[in-house]
Amino acid sequence: MTAAAPERTLDEPRRARRDAWAGLRQVVGSSRPLSWIDTAYPFAAAYLLAGGGLDVRLVVGTLYFLVPYNLLMYGLNDVVDHASDVANPRKGGVEGVVLDTRWHRTTLVAATVTNLPFVVVLLALGGPAAGAVLAVCVAAVVAYSAPRLRFKERPGLDSATSATHFVGPAVYGAVLAGAHASWPVVATLLAFFAWACASHAFGAVQDVTADRGAGIGSVATALGARRTVRLAMLGYALAALLLLTAGRPVALAAVVPLAYLASVAPFRHLSDENCEDAHRGWRRFLWLNLLAGFAITQGLIVSAMA
Repeated sequence: MTAAAPERTLDEPRRARRDAWAGLRQVVGSSRPLSWIDTAYPFAAAYLLAGGGLDVRLVVGTLYFLVPYNLLMYGLNDVVDHASDVANPRKGGVEGVVLDTRWHRTTLVAATVTNLPFVVVLLALGGPAAGAVLAVCVAAVVAYSAPRLRFKERPGLDSATSATHFVGPAVYGAVLAGAHASWPVVATLLAFFAWACASHAFGAVQDVTADRGAGIGSVATALGARRTVRLAMLGYALAALLLLTAGRPVALAAVVPLAYLASVAPFRHLSDENCEDAHRGWRRFLWLNLLAGFAITQGLIVSAMA
């Protein structure tokens, strides 16, 4: 008798293509496509408002802060925090994929090989000051999640580092374009930083119970849900006040942080036991970002045409 030939359940090329697409979806998903605009837009807007033109620096910088920067920021976080992500019911949708362990190395490699060329080119295109700001941006992204550093688990520093992730590209755009440190520019960047710190703090409220159970520190676990929400409200109020001091037309944008303040205010009495209720406010925050971005863009267009 002759041995039966092994049964082929799926041809190798099809399986390879299927695995490749699965890996691509996981890697791209780990970069949070919904949030790409949150880092690319501040850079591009600041660069143009500071006097930069439609040139290679704008294109390269926008592309970098659109995808590679976010892949490094969120991809590293998804790899290091895999265990807690598996237990987090919020993961698996627009708020982040649960990155399969088989794609962890691929994600880290992809983040590295997509970031390095852009960083090298941007360093060559800018001066020492711009290079220093870019270095701070990248360092903040790595320090937030990297083992041992873990800025995300250091109350207070977690919100400041997270804010740097989004304000840093704007500062970099302004410096790259040669902006002068006038008060309207400084006030706008400080307002953006206050807004970003407040937003991170409020986002941490919904995880107070889960983070404490897992031994993870955050500004919200340190202060509690109620005080953290109120701190976020103060941050939004400070952002509005800073914008009001910048003069017209920048002062008109003060309505934007006030909208966020109104959105989180209903949770100002939230107890730690009911911290998950803040998730409703967080989902509203995600959509409010899109509306605020649209409103600010329209304001910039009107100002430019005036």
